[in-house]
Amino acid sequence: MTRDDITRNLLAIFAKQFEIENPGMDEDLREAYEFDSIDAIELLREIELMLGDPLTRDEKESAMTIRTFGQIVDYVEGLAKTRAQLGDAR
Repeated sequence: MTRDDITRNLLAIFAKQFEIENPGMDEDLREAYEFDSIDAIELLREIELMLGDPLTRDEKESAMTIRTFGQIVDYVEGLAKTRAQLGDAR
């Protein structure tokens, strides 16, 4: 999964699930869109579906400091790379 794929998928999730169209990469989602903890939990579930794999407790906890769309893209890209490396090691 490329960074462009991840960005495109996340933009679709934001539009469909949260009715947020094209958030700025560096906008604070909480301030700009009132993105709250319930939204964050829903987003984590969508990320699990996108990756096809449940997130670990540590992965979920590390997501709690994320504030911007750009950080979410970085986060998912890191998860995808880690899973690809684990898959290659098997």
